[in-house]
Order: sequence, then structure tokens, then C-alpha cells
Amino acid sequence: MSYAKPKEGVQPVTHQWKKIAVTDLGFSSPTRLENGKLFIYVDELTGLLQSDPNIKDVKLAIARPGESVRIIPVKDVIEPRLSLIPEYPVFPGVLSAWDADANGVPSGEIVSLSGMVVTTVGSIVGFQEGLIDMSGPGARYSLFSQKHHLVLDITVKEGTQRHDHEKTVRMAGFKASDYIARSVLNHPLPAGSHETLVNPEYPGSPGPPKRAGRSGLPRIAYLYMLQTQGLLHDTYYCGVDVKTMLPRRIVPTEVLFGAIVSGNCVSACDKNTTYHQQNNPIILELLRRHGTDWDFAGCVITNENVTLGDKQRSSTMAAELIASLSPDGVIVSKEGFGNPDADLMMNCSKIEAHGIKTVLLTDEFAGQDGASQSLTDTHPKADAIVSTGNANDVIVLPPLEKVIGDDRVITELAGGSSKCLLPDGSIAIELQALIGSTNQLGFERISSRMK
Repeated sequence: MSYAKPKEGVQPVTHQWKKIAVTDLGFSSPTRLENGKLFIYVDELTGLLQSDPNIKDVKLAIARPGESVRIIPVKDVIEPRLSLIPEYPVFPGVLSAWDADANGVPSGEIVSLSGMVVTTVGSIVGFQEGLIDMSGPGARYSLFSQKHHLVLDITVKEGTQRHDHEKTVRMAGFKASDYIARSVLNHPLPAGSHETLVNPEYPGSPGPPKRAGRSGLPRIAYLYMLQTQGLLHDTYYCGVDVKTMLPRRIVPTEVLFGAIVSGNCVSACDKNTTYHQQNNPIILELLRRHGTDWDFAGCVITNENVTLGDKQRSSTMAAELIASLSPDGVIVSKEGFGNPDADLMMNCSKIEAHGIKTVLLTDEFAGQDGASQSLTDTHPKADAIVSTGNANDVIVLPPLEKVIGDDRVITELAGGSSKCLLPDGSIAIELQALIGSTNQLGFERISSRMK
């Protein structure tokens, strides 16, 4: 997969991002948006989803901000979007065949339904799934408590293997998101906010000679580590499992189109759902302040491997790709913990060996008392680290009035245990079990500091 070099005088790729606000959800026919309220035609959507031979039953539910509702166990969260660029669809390579070599990423508009999400739940696939509380103390740790949720509670047929189970639920979320976007956004669009995002470099263009950016601004690159360890720990780029890929450059605004989607059941606290990938705040901030506070040199995606040899190879190639962009500094984010810490430190040390400064984003697993070693691997060059919180911190969640899904799995989740159920019905559980609570892209507001 590659991109042709631009011709002289060609303007950079620009994308107009229009956000249509959704202020409430309801069930009615047909699926439509009226005065900010999104109505979903239940029979039509469930019929579409049940065309999958692995699905036995689908139940739709609605959860609103502030309601006494717990959603569990969450598989994925997705924001409905529609590309108005025929050559580059939403979820390229996932819902339809797509040839990057033929199409590239042309300029154009993308529209999203802001304020609502499609959330998938169902019987547990892997113990590293999690929960979202719409109110109470748990709501403070998740941006999703402020969203309106269309929840797909999916039951698969008996005998469905775990990887097929995960894929079935994953694809159902994408299909529902696409159905909603097309049903609403293919009609005359209501007013919404607009944002213009300009890619700082042409797709596939070589890095310029090492120098300061325009007007003396520093050049900043981004190394985007993706969870790719197999065992239900996978991420997809344009429909391809990233564990089968080598590190590569991407056009930063590809994330807006859902080019990177989640297919993993890693620990809920630092899982990058598809929503997190679609709205990566590091990429968006680098784009928004490009030419003002820095020059955004480009983005490289890389995988997180299982074997030592694969880690060494990918980290070497990732560092060389980053160096080819001639940046002054690099932001590195990862997903997951434990084994990926080794990938993080290899990426850090090899980029620093090129004379390029790094800043790392990572959460910590420092024990419930905060006294344990936070990361499983370290390096002397890793001296600029932003913590996104200690996932072992314990929070007490009160019982809520309604559960969407099945809260009996609470003791099976990473961060839970047989002792987490308290006599009054509350749950004493680690932040590890809350979706996105210590997200390593920096979505949430918690951190850690040295005493």
C-alpha cells in the first residue's frame, strides 16, 4: 500500500469535518434526525444485523447522560460518520473493498453525528472487557458518560468460537454505525459546526532535510502504537490486521474516516475503542496547531508484538521511518500494558539514538497502593513521560437502577475479583475495569505524579 508523490504546485490534502449534534435518542420509523433527536427504526436495524449467520438475537437499548444506567460488558464504542468523498469511504477495507493504491486520500468532506455513539455489548468474549456508568462516581472517569448511547446487546449462536464471536460483534457495530449515518446524513444536512483540517505533508512525500520548521517552529512527529498481539488483541488499518503489517506512514486525517478500528479485548481502562481511534486527540491537536506552535512532520503507525525478534525488527523500522521525517521531537503513544511496555521502550531508545527527543504517553499499573513498579520495562532515555493514571486505583461504584447487558460478569473482568461485590450491592473495583479511564491517547483527565 503506497501513495504517489505529488506534482509540483499541488495543494495539500484538506478535509472539511462537519459535526451534526445529536441531543437525544428514540425508537421510531423511519430512522431520521428531527430537531437534534435521532430516531432509530428498530425492525430495520435488527433485521440488517441478524443477516449475520452467527447472530442469534439483537436487542437495542438507549442510555442517556446522567441516567442511573450501567453498560456491561462493553466491546466497542463507535461514532457514526459518513464520507462525502466517493473515493474514500468510512471504514475503508472493512465494510467494502478498497484499494489505497488506486484511490489515495483526496480532499473533501466528512460528516459525523456528534454527541451519540453506537456501543456493543453481549456475552463476554475475553475477561478484559469493561463497563460504562452513565452516572455516579464511575461517570467521572469516562467521556462516554456524556454521550447518548445506542446499545446493541448481541447474543451469538451456541458454538460460535471466540474469535468469530468478537468479529461478529465488531462488525455489527460498524454496520449499525454505517446504517445510521447513511439513513440520516444522505438527506439534506442540518446546520452543524465545521472544521478544516489540512494535512501538513502530501501522502507519501519524503521527509525534508533536517531543519527547523517554517518560521523557526519545531518539527514534531507522532509514533502511533497499535495493539496487535493476537489472542483477541488486534487492531485493523484499512481492514488489515496490523500485526501482519510493517510500520508505515499514514495520512493523519485517515483516522477521521475510521481507517483504524478496534478489534481487541485488552484491559478496558486503556483500550482504544474505535471512537478513540476516530477522534485521536494527539493527531487532531497536532493538525490544529500546525504552522502556529509547531510543524507537524507526519504520523507513523506501528504494531505491538509478542516475540522479542518481532519487537526488535518493528522498533528499528519505526525509528527509521520517524527519522526520515526529520523531526526535532516525537510523541509516542501506546495501547495496553505489560508486554507492550517493551515495545514502547525499544521505540523510545531507538528514536533517541537518532538524536530525536521523545515524549511518551502511558498509564501505570503501580498496585492499589501506588507503591509497585509502574511499568514492566524502562530505559534511561525514557525521561519525558506523561502518565494517564494508575489503573490499579480502586473505586467504589454504587448499584444503579438499570443494567444494559449482564453485570454478573463483573467478577470476571480485569480489575474485578470474587471479593469486589460488597454487602450493600456496591462494587469495589479497579479503574482497570472502566472503559477508557486511563486511556493512553490522553482523552481523560486523570494522571499521576511523583511524591
